[in-house]
Amino acid sequence: MIELYFAATPNGLKLKLFLEEAGLPYFITPVSLSKGEQFKPEFLAISPNNKIPAIVDHAPAGGGAPVAVFESGAIMLYLAEKIGQFIPKDTAARVEVLEWLFWQVAGLGPMAGQAGHFKVYAPEPVPYAIDRYTREVSRLYGVLDTRLDGREFIAGAFSIADIACYPWIVPHEAHGQNLADFPNLERWFIAMSQRPATVRTYEGVENAYTPKQPLSEEERRVLFGQGAAPKA
Repeated sequence: MIELYFAATPNGLKLKLFLEEAGLPYFITPVSLSKGEQFKPEFLAISPNNKIPAIVDHAPAGGGAPVAVFESGAIMLYLAEKIGQFIPKDTAARVEVLEWLFWQVAGLGPMAGQAGHFKVYAPEPVPYAIDRYTREVSRLYGVLDTRLDGREFIAGAFSIADIACYPWIVPHEAHGQNLADFPNLERWFIAMSQRPATVRTYEGVENAYTPKQPLSEEERRVLFGQGAAPKA
């Protein structure tokens, strides 16, 4: 049984989507980011970077004590290797999947996250930041659009590369992007959205980039105002 520490951000949804695609038994332990639950000692013991998602695998391969894993890319790789799905065994094909998984983790996610932050959550407009990150997300969409030319999936067969990238394309409007400008990406996105596991994953999930009401100063402090903890 997999325990998923979860909030409905793109990174959290990546892992929920993986678990739904894999058909693995799991249960969700919600983490309220705006309430600061990611800073509780019991969560930091699992995820020292105070970020979701994180998992505890209560039935690791080969038995033994539960295994805790943090960082979405590491979790996806861990689970894919455990069940022998969504990552090829062939060396060249495996490298291809890992390249695109790391591309998402290092590029698409951080840049789209910054675009969304400055367009939706910043207390006041910062035109340079909005333009900078919107342009970079557009460039990354172009990279993925080119990659998907003539391909059904990002790296050969359906893989963790597709699972990792999809939740970061879902909020494309909040990131200042029009999918019609990227026809290959749009085709892939529509196909991904229609997969049964995707439908189950997103059922009842609210868009993280459309808050119901403005953030309070305390919520803003908790979400965006953390620095390094003072050393003893």
